[in-house]
Amino acid sequence: MTEPVDRTPRRKPKAEVRKIGGRELKPSTLMMGYGYDPQLSEGSLKPPIFLTSTFAFSSAEAGKRHFEGITGLREGGAEGLVYSRFNGPNQEILEDRLGVWEGAESSLVFSSGMSAIATLLLAYCSAGDVIVHSGPLYAATEGFIANVMSRYGVGWVDFAAGADRAGIEDAIARGRALAAEQGGKLALIYLESPANPTNALVDIEAVAAARDAAFAGEERYPPVAIDNTFLGPLWQRPLGHGADIVVYSLTKYAGGHSDLVAGGLSGSKRWMGPVRSLRNTMGTILDPNTSWMLLRSLETLEIRMQRATENAIRVCDFLKDHPKVAGVGFLGLLKDARQKDIYQRHCTGPGSTFSLFIKGGEAESFRFLDSLKVAKLAVSLGGTETLASHPAAMTHLSVPAQRKALLGITDNLVRVSIGIEDPDDLIADFEQALAAV
Repeated sequence: MTEPVDRTPRRKPKAEVRKIGGRELKPSTLMMGYGYDPQLSEGSLKPPIFLTSTFAFSSAEAGKRHFEGITGLREGGAEGLVYSRFNGPNQEILEDRLGVWEGAESSLVFSSGMSAIATLLLAYCSAGDVIVHSGPLYAATEGFIANVMSRYGVGWVDFAAGADRAGIEDAIARGRALAAEQGGKLALIYLESPANPTNALVDIEAVAAARDAAFAGEERYPPVAIDNTFLGPLWQRPLGHGADIVVYSLTKYAGGHSDLVAGGLSGSKRWMGPVRSLRNTMGTILDPNTSWMLLRSLETLEIRMQRATENAIRVCDFLKDHPKVAGVGFLGLLKDARQKDIYQRHCTGPGSTFSLFIKGGEAESFRFLDSLKVAKLAVSLGGTETLASHPAAMTHLSVPAQRKALLGITDNLVRVSIGIEDPDDLIADFEQALAAV
């Protein structure tokens, strides 16, 4: 009698090939198959999309063991597939590959960048706690900290993105003092670098060193989390510079085609554990179809980001001397010594998103935006197409005017994300749009 074929949905290979002859395989190579074995899915070269809400256990004992891991009664989490609010094959393959890019022990994917950020903040903060963060932040992040977390008794202290070690130490000291006053703790240090929309860089190494000095000898200390959306994972790897958690809007460069919304976190299992537990409860996990789309996108991430960055260098070289341009906030054209030093230590490329300052104000900026023909007027970044927007009137409209002025989000600032079009066509488009100002 022929033995029955095991049709249990599986995808994990027995052993991952990460070296050949002592050579470490690069992330761009591993994106083509890491975390997936075609022979475990009927030979399908690409992972199937597992559209199921739940998974059958091989035995009652296996089900019990999985739930012991899910609920935290046993360390290590689930050892198999349980329920789509907790895990799934497409999500797990995607998390494996995100971990490859970051050199991270563990990664988690979410239904959006903001659901990743919100789950992170809620996992680490309790009533009375304080968040120390750099500024500016993406407006929705800053709004969630200031307007939502504050409703639950969580305070915040900020410092300017380009602050030196002394300024960072001062912010941490103020944060600890406020936490003591509120009966809580300094729960999290949250950074965004480059900052949205100014492109200002944060000294990750100085933040980590200041945190370590402030909490020397203490058993508990706050993790350093950083939103790396603008440069990662190709041009900046924050975990190598002292960050504990890397945050992404995977909607942007990781997705890269302006056709999905997703978020991600990467770090050690120690820091991911509390977030995973809360994600299991809240259900902020990414869906399998979008996970599959991201797996497709990660295969071309390196060549897309390289081409877009090459284009941005060409475009910014044209813009920097244009008579109607007041300035270009591009990491490849840094003049400030402090910012240049951070860039040289932390980054391997300038990326393709930058701030363009038009001579004039809102009216001139709007005229420029309305005159673009190749570039699209839209509020995202990191896609294959070039996008431009007006942060003060769009993404950061909800930020109070006084704070916008403090953070340098001016009426003449246009945020530009360069795509992979022909660079000469982009230059021609920017030239005619500026002529209309």
